[in-house]
Amino acid sequence: MIEITRLPVQHGKVPLRLARGHFATNHSHINYYIDITYQKTRLSEAKETARELVTHFINNTPVDTILCLDGTAVLGACVAEELTKTGFMTINQHQTIYVVEPEYNANSQMIFRDNILPMLKNKHVLILMASVTTGYTAKRAIEAIGYYGGHVAGVAAIYRAVDEVEGHPVRSVYSVEDLPDYASFDYKECPYCKQGIRLDALVNSFGYSAL
Repeated sequence: MIEITRLPVQHGKVPLRLARGHFATNHSHINYYIDITYQKTRLSEAKETARELVTHFINNTPVDTILCLDGTAVLGACVAEELTKTGFMTINQHQTIYVVEPEYNANSQMIFRDNILPMLKNKHVLILMASVTTGYTAKRAIEAIGYYGGHVAGVAAIYRAVDEVEGHPVRSVYSVEDLPDYASFDYKECPYCKQGIRLDALVNSFGYSAL
């Protein structure tokens, strides 16, 4: 097990849980594991996270659909409720917000079935993620939305280490400014590996597996 600690709350009531060490993702090696389990699964924290996240949005940005990545469907529903409650612009027929999750094919490409396409085509789609560190996954989502005829309304996450992806600002509750020593490395250039420091865990959107 790795030791999860809490960063002193700086944004509303939403704590940021994290562990410092040597971790490997699918795309890089990182020195912090950001644990967003409770924001994704506990309704009270999801609601508070949604309230904090929506304060970073521009009120004239239309949002018709929220594309939930990294298992953020519970948070996505809370964000949709907050956006509707605060009177954000929507242009879909029913004056509401769709909350959808992608399906992945054998090549790990995002795909959407015909019954979901009306929720994407010609719609303003907000990409919601647990964290945006390298921007790689967000780029794939942006490409998928364009392929299916949608328009990217923005990128949102609980934590971000980059300010923008493909020209789209990343809105978040926490950022690298809250963790100024956060670092991400290509695995070939990882200083921990070069020093012979073993990995503490493998991490992805589902969580971590300690080594």
